[in-house]
This record gives sequence, C-alpha cells and structure tokens, in this order.
Amino acid sequence: MAVTTLQELREHLELAIKVELSTVPPYLYAMYSIGDQQSDAALLIRSVVAEEMLHAALAANLLLAVGGEPDFAGPDVIPTYPSDLPHHEPRLTLNLTPCTPQQVRDLFLVIEQPESHHVIPDDDVYESLGQFYHAIERGIASIATETDLFAHPQRERQMAQHDYYAPVTFDAEESGGLAVVDNVETANEAIHVIIHQGEGVSDEKWADPNHKELTHYYKFLQIAEGIAPAGALAAMPDNPRSADYPAPIREVADLFNAAYRYIYLLMHQIFQPAADRASLVSTLYKLMSDVMSPVGHHLVNMPFNGGVAAPTFEVYDFEDIEPTRRLADLAADVASNHPELAAVADAVAGL
Repeated sequence: MAVTTLQELREHLELAIKVELSTVPPYLYAMYSIGDQQSDAALLIRSVVAEEMLHAALAANLLLAVGGEPDFAGPDVIPTYPSDLPHHEPRLTLNLTPCTPQQVRDLFLVIEQPESHHVIPDDDVYESLGQFYHAIERGIASIATETDLFAHPQRERQMAQHDYYAPVTFDAEESGGLAVVDNVETANEAIHVIIHQGEGVSDEKWADPNHKELTHYYKFLQIAEGIAPAGALAAMPDNPRSADYPAPIREVADLFNAAYRYIYLLMHQIFQPAADRASLVSTLYKLMSDVMSPVGHHLVNMPFNGGVAAPTFEVYDFEDIEPTRRLADLAADVASNHPELAAVADAVAGL
C-alpha cells in the first residue's frame, strides 16, 4: 500500500473517509442495544463514534489540502451491511449486531488494534488502521519532496473551526480536534490525531498527553473485559432490513434512514466553496441529536419477531424530492401514527 503518486494519495484519503464512516453504524448499533444508555459502556461507544466523525472530517481536510474533492453525496459512499472493511487483511466483515462480548472482541477490537512496529503494508492491504495512515504519512513526505503538494490547500473549504467539534464524555480536548491542513507538518498533526485517538501507537493506551482519554482500542477493551459491562441487551436482529419490517415499524426505520442519508448530504455541502459552514454544522448536530437519536431509540422499543426492531442504516432514495421536504413529510406521517415522536417532527420542521 505504498503511496507514491498524487493520485494514489488522493485515492487513499478518499478511502480513509469511507473507512472511518463505515465503522460508525456498527458502533452505534451496538450502543443502541445497551439497556442503560447512561452506562459507561454506552458512553464509551458514543465517545468513539464522535471521534470517528472527527477523523472523517480531518481526512476530508487532508484531501482538500492536496487538491482532492471529498464526496459524501454519492450513494456508493454509504456502506451497506454486512460488508467487508475495505482493503483489510485478513478479511474483516462489518455487521450490525448487539453489543455482545463476541462483537466487541471479534470486530471492534480488531478494527482498532494497535500497530506494533510501524510496518508499511504490502499488496494494497493493511492489518491495522495505523499501518494505513502511516502509509499515507510517508506518501505525503515523499510526494512533497517532488512537487509543491500544498500549493492550493483550499483552507476556506476545510472544516476547521474549533467550536465545530466538542469532546463528549470519555473524550479529552487535549487528544486533538479539528484543524486546518496546509503543509506537511499540519498534515502529520492531523494524521497523528487520528492514529492516537484510534488504536494508539504500539502499546500506548492513552490518546492524550495528560492521560485523561483512552484510545478506542482500550475503550472497547474495558467493555470486553467487563470493566465497563454492557449489561442487559435489547434483542435486536442482526443486519436488519427495512423491507422486512411490518408497515408500522418500516415507516419509522425509513425516517431514520432518510435522516442518516441527509447527514451525508450535509457533510458534502459543508466542504463546498462558499458554504455557510456554521449553519450546516448546526443542522448536522440537530439532525443527529434531535432526529436520529430519538428515532433510533424508539425503534429499539418496538416489538418485532419475538425481540425488538432496530435501525437498518440503509441508503434512502429521496427520488429528486428536496430532502428537508421529504424528511418533513416522513416525520409528520410517523408522528401521526407514533405520537411519542411528535417532537421529532417538530425538530425536522425546524431544520
């Protein structure tokens, strides 16, 4: 996976965005399955998800800085489940399944496993995300000696405002946040934030210099080893499909998927020239907190096949209908049949 050309560098950064975002649904799905949403286990997973979104934004900043174009709008960008983690060796299948010890050990800990010796992967595959990002880092250093790699870093398009990202419980501000990328040094700083918060470096378990935040690997290890037990889990199906639900559940799942799809469309807009970034970021956070979260938790309380339903994280097709209008129609229909979600319809109307 050596990165030797500008085109290869851009392709690897595009892949980095996709890899970071592909982990979010499995992590959220596991979090939704935990009965006590204020437990350390649930909050630890939530903290990882917040940083995966940060890492996707940093990867997009890196891509813009080297003249690339982040694409969050295309339907192929959104992962489906089950699916393989791209270019990972050995093969690693991403599934949507409850937060069982097996899921944490066999998937989450493998995704976030530490890199031991800074070994560059061969044959276009990687064994750890650390390997993957170190290949990008070395590629940047090499290409920058041959060309003015950061001649047009597109600073004005990057998501770098400090207040666009705030650490949540179990995350520490000192572990890193959003930043402008415009030279080799700032590119390396962005990459190191991603690596240190994720699997860490070697056996280092801390993501920050003051030892306030564990790396993702050690956060998940706390759950796997019962230090932060997941406790009672909702009986959610594995890799559900909206089409398999009866109509009363399907309409709620479709609303969730429409909101999930709109998040990608908003992220695409955020990185466009002349975007009203502050307004778009505000809408993004409202969509996640006031729409996706309550709808997802409502699904987990709807009986289905002897257990409960769950979000499906599928690509919703707006069919040329303006997304906010379609979301408003879906939310109004859902609220009429599920009065508990009336506040969600109000939130959508206010987007």
